[in-house]
Amino acid sequence: MPPEEDHRITVHLDRLLAQRNMTLTEVADRVGITLANLSILKNGRARAIRFSTLTALCDVLQCQPADLLTVEHPGGTP
Repeated sequence: MPPEEDHRITVHLDRLLAQRNMTLTEVADRVGITLANLSILKNGRARAIRFSTLTALCDVLQCQPADLLTVEHPGGTP
């Protein structure tokens, strides 16, 4: 398993919040997670995310997981 700091996942929570005119606090309350944990995810420092949390985020933000998370491939290829 690669070291955790070597992950290449980008979280697009800021963009989705801006597009939906929502605050981080509002989303945390509606999803049912702490503001601190949502902030960790937003800043790309999360080591894992539960499918139930991902599902709740997608429900609240009315998006798909691919709208929220992308993988940066080596060399910049998709």
